[in-house]
Amino acid sequence: MYKNFFKRIIDIIIGLCALPFVLLIIIIFAPIIYFTDRGLVFYSAKRVGKNYKPFTMFKLRSMYVNSPDLKNPDGSTFNSDNDPRVTPIGHFMRKTSLDEFPQFLNVLFGSMSFIGPRPKLYNPNKTLEEMNQDHRDSYKAKPGITGYAQAYYRNSITNEEKFHWDAWYANNISISLDFKIFCKTLVSVIKRKNIYSN
Repeated sequence: MYKNFFKRIIDIIIGLCALPFVLLIIIIFAPIIYFTDRGLVFYSAKRVGKNYKPFTMFKLRSMYVNSPDLKNPDGSTFNSDNDPRVTPIGHFMRKTSLDEFPQFLNVLFGSMSFIGPRPKLYNPNKTLEEMNQDHRDSYKAKPGITGYAQAYYRNSITNEEKFHWDAWYANNISISLDFKIFCKTLVSVIKRKNIYSN
């Protein structure tokens, strides 16, 4: 009942409560982002959600315009404390997770949940049938603004380990688990732990 009904109700409530803060953050940071290099304020990323369906995920842009797309050897997105592609305000937003706040709009629209596996990159050449069990199971749940792997490990584990914990979460969704993830996320953000993969 929680997974199929109440979780969505909670998402809508959280999304509506967060909306004023999202708008305030956009009002404050949008001019700074724009005047840094006269580029778009938002970064619209192609991601995959539940059942491997693609959607557009919203973020505040933290990199300079036309920055190269760098990957780690395991295919995950490269990030570093001294990444020259990231703007000065982008470094601050990443450390405080403020660049993720527009994703509350995704939550309201229903493409994401407040808590779930972090959205994965979209690969049109992949299908669920070709994936291993962890990968398939990780797409049983809507992607989230925060999730088990994000809250407990953030960028300190490999891409495959993230898939493992995302799959475990998708198979064990409960209100008590979501509450634990929420509390752990607050601690991780405050302590700024494991922000970067290097």
